[in-house]
Amino acid sequence: MRFTAVLSCLVISLAAASTAQSQSETASLKKKITKMIVNTHSRQYMVGVRLTPTRYLYKSRRKLAVIRRDYRWWGMKAKQSWVQFVNPPHRRDWLCIHRFEGSWQDANDPYWGGLQMDRGFMRSYAPLKLLHKGWANVWSPLEQMWVAERAHRSGRGFGPWPNTARSCGLL
Repeated sequence: MRFTAVLSCLVISLAAASTAQSQSETASLKKKITKMIVNTHSRQYMVGVRLTPTRYLYKSRRKLAVIRRDYRWWGMKAKQSWVQFVNPPHRRDWLCIHRFEGSWQDANDPYWGGLQMDRGFMRSYAPLKLLHKGWANVWSPLEQMWVAERAHRSGRGFGPWPNTARSCGLL
């Protein structure tokens, strides 16, 4: 009788520990998924592609297996967005232009960043980035290249950098 009681207590405590660990892992995965969604959407916005739709269903899910599936799916989407983000179409051209311009962290008025963007340029092609992060000198080099890519796609080409683009053979 005593052995059965001890065994029952042991089984109950193991089940409680397992449930607590499961709840901890669930909460951790939900936080990671949220971060992946934010990063994925941010990169997709910069690249100019449609944002992956989400209804945030993972927040109300309780089964660990389903949350793990959501985690894997968003991990795949985050990786895809990263691959797109690190490969701007005219990367080599932007790096050539940067070579003749300022430092990526150049904060001297009236032009900021490695591609020497002025206020109007930043307002036109990166209003949200400007609002959330500030001038181009605090943006990453890739973010600066994607903003320049937006200007290029809008029809301006390499025109905003006439001298350096000519030096690079782009005009």
